Amino acid sequence: MLQIVQSGGWLMLPIILCSVIATAIVIERMWTLRANRIAPRDLLSRVWETVKHRRMNQQQLQTLRDGSPLGEILAAGLGNARYGREIMKESIQETASKVIHDLERYLNTLGTIAAVAPLLGLLGTVIGMIKVFTAIMLQGTGNAQILAGGISEALITTAAGLTVAIPALFFHRFFVRRVEELVVTMEQDATRLVEVVQGERRAEGAKGIDTEGGDHQASGHGAHS
Repeated sequence: MLQIVQSGGWLMLPIILCSVIATAIVIERMWTLRANRIAPRDLLSRVWETVKHRRMNQQQLQTLRDGSPLGEILAAGLGNARYGREIMKESIQETASKVIHDLERYLNTLGTIAAVAPLLGLLGTVIGMIKVFTAIMLQGTGNAQILAGGISEALITTAAGLTVAIPALFFHRFFVRRVEELVVTMEQDATRLVEVVQGERRAEGAKGIDTEGGDHQASGHGAHS
């Protein structure tokens, strides 16, 4: 292995560095972007049960906020629910922007590695071929060792660059898709929460108006009689 790296020349060092960084990002994102960690399946129903039974307080909100990214979004909406639908939706959108930014962390770096690694390999190929043609120009085709060294450097760097770039590109696409799916799930849950909470508030308000109207009518009939 060490001999292959040495044969590839100095450009093998940045390619190896890219492979180490890409591997670390893949492992970290695999652990971080788990669906049950980002958006637990039964979280919305548990939150609604707490809200419906009037048990949602500041401590519950903080626990919800710290529990998961979806919980952070729902807590932002519930914390501003009393200000009306629009304020509740704006607070959810602001928190969601921060959460999405966190979900996309390191993905640009992974995409950059997928694009740069084959270019580094190509550069190694060009340098290796330059060495080959320089050796041919100075010594002719008689020195096979020098020619083989240049060709080996050209092929090894290309292979190494592609070996790093192909998995990096695959995982970059995979994680981008995973983030999109998680965002859709969180958006749907947040929308349901807004509709349910604000719908209940409107229902309670209408009930209060009907009760007041009934009291007024009753008192009007009493005064008339």
